Amino acid sequence: MLAQIIQYFQLNSGQYWHYVGQHLGLTIAALAISMVIALPLGYLGSQIKFVASFCVAFAQVLRIIPSLALLFLLIPFIGTGFVPALIALVVLALPPLLINTILGFNEVSPLYQEVGTALGMDQQQLRRQIEIPLALPYILNGIKLALVEIIASATLATYIGAGGLGTLIFTGLGLYDMTYVVIGALSVAFLSLLAMLGFDFLIRKVRTYDRSNYSI
Repeated sequence: MLAQIIQYFQLNSGQYWHYVGQHLGLTIAALAISMVIALPLGYLGSQIKFVASFCVAFAQVLRIIPSLALLFLLIPFIGTGFVPALIALVVLALPPLLINTILGFNEVSPLYQEVGTALGMDQQQLRRQIEIPLALPYILNGIKLALVEIIASATLATYIGAGGLGTLIFTGLGLYDMTYVVIGALSVAFLSLLAMLGFDFLIRKVRTYDRSNYSI
């Protein structure tokens, strides 16, 4: 099989990178849109209990919807291709982003806010200099979980014509050729692992910075 994998890259490297580009493009777009929606809503939820309850319930409902089912549910309304896949991935990414954003801001000790207020900070300064930095590790963890979910689920976007690395997997299954399946699956696994390790490193750095700058 190794020889077949090498031969594939020798003959089809352009095609492979095209699939990678499609996968990354869909992933980045879905993550960006979900962050624009979830981060402000999560912060609002940390301030208003009713909004927090709604966000948690909404996130729990979204988590029980299978990725493939959501993709097919969108077909009668907006057809196939990039847009329905993007919407489905945004929906799947919202729960970890919402929950971790709310948790992050709720974990900020009121003591830090009291100290900031005593130093003359207004609400915007408290948010920018205290709340967001201290909540950032939790938010980054939510982004990490959402990103891994998107990378893995984006393989199913092939079913509705959105391309990506899932094309290799499903082509291999259709042709009973495990070479394509292995290349596609390992590529998705590598991207997921790279995302996890990168965000884990970033979270450790942020926590180290917080401990050194916000110790009371």
